[in-house]
Amino acid sequence: MNISDQELARRKQILEFGPEDEERLQKLADVSVEYAQEVIDAFYRHLLSFEEMKAFFPDSELLNRVKAKQKAYFIRLTQGNYDLDYVEDRLKIGAIHEQIDLPVKFYLSMYNFYLREVWQHIFAVDRDHPDEMMEIFFSLMKLTFLDISLAIDTYIDSRERTIKALQQEAIRELSTPVLPFREGMLLLPIIGQIDSQRARQLTEHLLLSIRANRAKVVVIDITGVATVDSRVANHLVQTVDAARLMGTKVVFSGISPEIALTMVTLGIDLGPVYTVGDLQRGIEHAERLLGYRVEKVAEAGPPREAM
Repeated sequence: MNISDQELARRKQILEFGPEDEERLQKLADVSVEYAQEVIDAFYRHLLSFEEMKAFFPDSELLNRVKAKQKAYFIRLTQGNYDLDYVEDRLKIGAIHEQIDLPVKFYLSMYNFYLREVWQHIFAVDRDHPDEMMEIFFSLMKLTFLDISLAIDTYIDSRERTIKALQQEAIRELSTPVLPFREGMLLLPIIGQIDSQRARQLTEHLLLSIRANRAKVVVIDITGVATVDSRVANHLVQTVDAARLMGTKVVFSGISPEIALTMVTLGIDLGPVYTVGDLQRGIEHAERLLGYRVEKVAEAGPPREAM
């Protein structure tokens, strides 16, 4: 995920985190370096006191690597320059814990632990000026909430990408049925996103069906395709070209106004292909190409009464 300068500034504004907060936090730089290892060790002892957490750190090498990252993370809290580099660093730490599937409730407990430990050390620095130390602590809380928002966004972004990938995989695994509609005519309804792999599978399936059914016309319905960009359009053009090489005419249906506008804007030409807005008209045109004529049967009158 990406955070822009504008987005970062907005988040700081929401949390009322300003230059004066940065100045206050830098007063803790020496303290954070001095106590960092102690705080990190204490946190992971606390974390590993929960039996279910031990599975996330199966060996000391992984644990030490994560602890080293967290130590740098902790020290960075008081180094100033809370810019996009700082945000990128925070996102990476969140991603590391997300990648090992550490539950977010345990990850967020880290911030509670940090605030508690830092609270103790802050007031040990200058017991004669508690008001000033309290202001420093409030500045730390603001920054902590900024970090929490970034951590949560990392988890959400990763979950959304995982869900999207699973959805697309499920769509790819769905068979794209080529339906014999009547003699010489096939119907190909396309649903979901079209990528290179699915387009190749779709084209191969269509060509095999054309040969098996000796189809002269294919109606390709894209009502279930949400968007069409240049990549998707190129896939469709390739499918049409392949069908034409086998002597089959193609009719496109389900072209929405939005998709039509997109294709015109991109300068995409489907070639000598008849396009219609809905599946019914697509089928009707395909039937005309095959020489069929559909007529409405006159409604029968009321039955005669028996004599």
